[in-house]
Amino acid sequence: MESFQWKHPYQFDPAFSKRVAYFSMEFAIHQPLKTYAGGLGFLAGSHMRSAYALRQNMVGISILWKYGYYDQIRKGDQTMNVLFQEKVYGFLQKTNIRFTIQVNHSQVQVTAYYLPPEVFGTAPIFFLSTDLPENDYLAQTISHMLYDANMEAKIAAGILLGVGGARLLEILGYEPDIYHLNEAHALPLAFYLYHRFKKLEEVKKRLVFTTHTPEEAGNQKTDIFLLERMSYFYHLPLAEVKQLTGHSGDIFNHTQAALHVAKICNGVSDMHGEVSRQMWKFTKGICPIIHITNAQNAAYWADKGLYEALENDDDEALVRRKKELKKILFEEVADQTGEIYDENICTIVWARRFAGYKRADLLLQDFDRFHAFITNQDMPVQLIWAGKPYPMDYPAISTFDRIVHITKKYSNCAILSGYEMKLSRMLKQGADIWLNTPRLTHEASGTSGMTAAMNGAINMSTQDGWIPEFAKHLHNSFVLPAADTRLPVHEQDAIDNKNLMQRLEQEIVPMYYRQGKQWLEIQKNSMREILPSFDSDRMAKEYYEKVYTYEASSVF
Repeated sequence: MESFQWKHPYQFDPAFSKRVAYFSMEFAIHQPLKTYAGGLGFLAGSHMRSAYALRQNMVGISILWKYGYYDQIRKGDQTMNVLFQEKVYGFLQKTNIRFTIQVNHSQVQVTAYYLPPEVFGTAPIFFLSTDLPENDYLAQTISHMLYDANMEAKIAAGILLGVGGARLLEILGYEPDIYHLNEAHALPLAFYLYHRFKKLEEVKKRLVFTTHTPEEAGNQKTDIFLLERMSYFYHLPLAEVKQLTGHSGDIFNHTQAALHVAKICNGVSDMHGEVSRQMWKFTKGICPIIHITNAQNAAYWADKGLYEALENDDDEALVRRKKELKKILFEEVADQTGEIYDENICTIVWARRFAGYKRADLLLQDFDRFHAFITNQDMPVQLIWAGKPYPMDYPAISTFDRIVHITKKYSNCAILSGYEMKLSRMLKQGADIWLNTPRLTHEASGTSGMTAAMNGAINMSTQDGWIPEFAKHLHNSFVLPAADTRLPVHEQDAIDNKNLMQRLEQEIVPMYYRQGKQWLEIQKNSMREILPSFDSDRMAKEYYEKVYTYEASSVF
């Protein structure tokens, strides 16, 4: 069998010469590669695109999910169903590399697939797989489904990503200066490095950590004895594991552990950085927590026609191009739902991962008011929902299905399935208003609104995640007043619903029809001001400047 010879495939910029291995459970690179579930993957994909554009000395490490996340399909009554379908990728190179890792006291064979930079314009990325005939079926399933509901499968995937990724880099001869954990999924890497270098200081010199968790309850916690049985700690005695990671009990907090073994951690927005510092301020022995606000790759996401019109100060061309993009989206709406939408009507889109705190149904809280709003003939609107719940999140699936039944009653309401990169682009290009409704302090960053702004959609949002760093009400966005987070959740939701409907009815939709010039100015301000601050080129540079080159004496 011919051996796979590899060296970093492009000449890197001397400013970014430090060797970085970026570990992420998911990457959203391009529609044909189904290795992502949501925002974490979209962020990682944009990071890899910018790393390539800036010629950074970086390599991505992930897992090749045989069945992807899942395919969102419909049942006979149009409600949601889940399909796990095998994916085939002819554009990935087989490396024929073979090595073993230990999972649950068994040796598991691992191989790797390679995505060269020129295929989609990214830094080089390797995808690990255990789907090999040499493995038994249980071992093969480790790389079958992204975020498998089975706890042991999740633990095994973390071992594959962390330990398998480190082993692969050794075989390739790529010795990273920095190992970057994009979330704590690949945490077994830290224990592998400790076993290799024998000193925590040597691990800390090399390990950095990005947290995406905005509240303590969201941090993954696992029975420490289950982790030990699964070989999560790479042969380390439990007493030593607890000492290294600041644990005293038998419940292992993955984020807390990462904060103890990394040299620096970053949150993913200004607000999230502060929330994280407050969350962990009483925990001793953890690394500093800063923030680097998430961003998206403008070269990939932004519509060139819209920006050409903006740069030429050609308002007519901008309006015309936006209507062309709306028509493209509306063809998809017609194909999926049988509804014909009008490009001259104000179109509101809510599209992202379906999760309870994101509140896809916030518009529907006062249904009588919603009905009056959606049936207003003087100032009509068109609504589109889209998004994938986690396949075992039955409350979120129930919300999706409820919206399905509601949209059947209104010809100007639709809910689309198959929310992946292609549909995401169409929705952002076709939206007039990009609706973002997370309950305050629950959204670490959020990035869909960034790419919406790059496509002439105006953000309408609660003041959470990245929004406070960008949005100025009636200048580049529409911003909801902040609800009091000390109130019970149902009261916060009622207040946000009231403010949302009031803004839409009395301010925003009337502006669309009666003050077109003001609307256009807000739209143009949004397009101008989203760049360069929320382009991932800025973000990728900041990681080198603030995280990868961080030393203990650095001041932020």
